[in-house]
Amino acid sequence: MMVAGGIRDVLVANEVVGPAKVARLAQLARYAKVGVCVDDPANALDLARAARAAGVTLDVLVELEVGAHRCGVAPGAEAVALVRTVASLEGLRFAGLQAYQGAAQHLRTPGERQAAIDRAAVQVRGTIDDLRRVGLPVPRVTGAGTGTFRLEAASRVYHELQAGSYIFMDADYARNLDDDGRAVREFRHSLYLLATVMSRPTPGRAVVDVGLKAHSVDSGMPLVADTPGARYTRVSDEHGVIEFNGRCDWELGQRIRLIPGHCDPTVNLYEWIVGLRQGRVEAIWPVSARGAFY
Repeated sequence: MMVAGGIRDVLVANEVVGPAKVARLAQLARYAKVGVCVDDPANALDLARAARAAGVTLDVLVELEVGAHRCGVAPGAEAVALVRTVASLEGLRFAGLQAYQGAAQHLRTPGERQAAIDRAAVQVRGTIDDLRRVGLPVPRVTGAGTGTFRLEAASRVYHELQAGSYIFMDADYARNLDDDGRAVREFRHSLYLLATVMSRPTPGRAVVDVGLKAHSVDSGMPLVADTPGARYTRVSDEHGVIEFNGRCDWELGQRIRLIPGHCDPTVNLYEWIVGLRQGRVEAIWPVSARGAFY
């Protein structure tokens, strides 16, 4: 979708594996500069074969495991061996290192986040030194996210920051704390779900029509905007239960705003985003890549 939309420099910050997916990626590189991550030599060989067949060169970044315990090779000797493989293959261009510490984005205190990124930076710096010793310079180190981007930038290790959630923010990021122990407010919330009150079964409880089919709760429940003391406490497929510190004065059919717990997998559930400014609709943006996996 990005290439079709005119984006001419795209990094797939992930591994792409499987003959059909790899071939499709290589074909896209005929129309744009396309980069992809690897953490396995067999995958690198597959990418090289597909690139040669398509007559293109793919940018390849070797992904390091720097604390997320997800994808990535171990820093140091294992990473050097994989970089050697990538650099030797026709059809591939070694473009640098991917070093994203996803778990650090949601560590609550500044000290915890600082310690996590410091550890990652030490591992990246050591790998860069190892690569230089064998004549393999590192053109780029990419990573970072909304919760820690200032720390990666200050490390002087990273060339590129992959922060993205800041554009919307969500309830989980609002639970991060700053140096004064207060909730981080560096970016404002801009993504809301419009819910309708469908039931008021007791004076202190209301039920809205935004349940599991409407938002992701993997990072916790949403926040209720505009109504202090209201808490979204339980969720099922079609229902969201909101409890009050006191009496609920909402009416049936009333519209309320919710701040999603996790913005990324919530956006993916919708076909469009309605853009408002000062209460007026200014734009409707289609979510063009909704559900579009490889």
